[in-house]
Amino acid sequence: MDSEIQGRAAHSAAIRERAEAEMASMGVDAAFIDRLVETFYGRVLAHPALGPVFDARLSGRWPKHMEKMKSFWSSVAFRSGAYGGKPVQAHVGVANMAPDLFPQWLALFSATLDDIAPSDAAKAWFMATAERIAKSLTLSLFYNPALDDPRLRKG
Repeated sequence: MDSEIQGRAAHSAAIRERAEAEMASMGVDAAFIDRLVETFYGRVLAHPALGPVFDARLSGRWPKHMEKMKSFWSSVAFRSGAYGGKPVQAHVGVANMAPDLFPQWLALFSATLDDIAPSDAAKAWFMATAERIAKSLTLSLFYNPALDDPRLRKG
């Protein structure tokens, strides 16, 4: 049993080391993650469609949210396991959340990366990751499998 636990720990450490090396090769470090989150969410707040939705949900809790997002992106990029939240549940019931906000979120994220990403590889990696996250959240929050029922489709 101890050797199995040690094996898992070694495997997890190896995954983190590979992720850290991959990020370092793209110029990504903890300081970049902080800058990305701070810059992006500053722009979110100023955005005419996204700002009101985010601010209504997070009013008075922005510092806590910013730390959570830094932990989230750090965990994703460095495979650190630092984030233990539940993103889907966090977005359920957000007032005025709509599927059409996700493309706007992605466009703003892309523009932020255009301005601050340390390399093209970093921008590509973070955009691909953000696109997967947006798709996952959109499907989790808004997808209705009944709409895919061929019997319900209009010809």
